[in-house]
Formats: sequence, structure tokens, C-alpha cells
Amino acid sequence: MLEVKTSKLSNGELNRGVFAMRDFAKGELLHEAPVLPYLNEEHEHIEKTLLADYAFEYGANHTAFLLGYGMLFNHSYTPNATYSINFDNHTFDFYAYRDIQAGEEILINYNGDEDCDDPLWFYEEEQSGNKKE
Repeated sequence: MLEVKTSKLSNGELNRGVFAMRDFAKGELLHEAPVLPYLNEEHEHIEKTLLADYAFEYGANHTAFLLGYGMLFNHSYTPNATYSINFDNHTFDFYAYRDIQAGEEILINYNGDEDCDDPLWFYEEEQSGNKKE
């Protein structure tokens, strides 16, 4: 149903993204990404690594890495997908925010709200010339 391919949107070295292999209807479940949570106070160690850019907030006291395709979805301020945290199953559940056609890249808004256009950390770093290493 989903596959990882080269993305034209990703600015990273790996240029990966997640793409639909079939059509999805608005509201349809795309992926359930299992969670690897850790305590927020441990995040200071993660911030010293590239992994910090891939962490998600997971409740009030935890941060998490997502398995499966979870950490590979690219950002858009006009996303075609959304996600919700399923604490009972310890997953992030990704859904089609609108109809998605086969071959289309699956995009989420990293701000967590589909309509939020707040600047993201990596855009701020690019603009200031302080790109994170």
C-alpha cells in the first residue's frame, strides 16, 4: 500500500519519502507506526544527534521515535495526510486528510495541525545560515 522512494521535497542527503501505491479515500487509515518512547529529560542526549529531527512529542512526559514509515513522511503546509496518537496501541495512526492518488507522496504537517503554518526548526536554521549538522 505504501513504498519508500526518492522524494523531490526532501532536502536531506537521503531524499526519501513515502508514496501511495494505490488510491486512498479521505479518512482512510494509511499506516500504524509503532512507538519507541523515552522520557523527555533524556531528549538532551538525542538533541546532539541527527535523530532529534525525527522525534515526535508523545504525551506530556515522553518523546518518541516511530517505527515503520512513521519517521519517513515529509512535511508540507498543505498536507494530504494527518496523524493521531493512539496511546492504547502505542502507535501513531496516519490517515488520508484528503483523497490521495496512487504515486502521490504522503505528506504531513510537522506542526501537528494540518492548517498550522508556523515556521519549522529546519526552515529557521536554513534562513539564518545555521544549518544543523
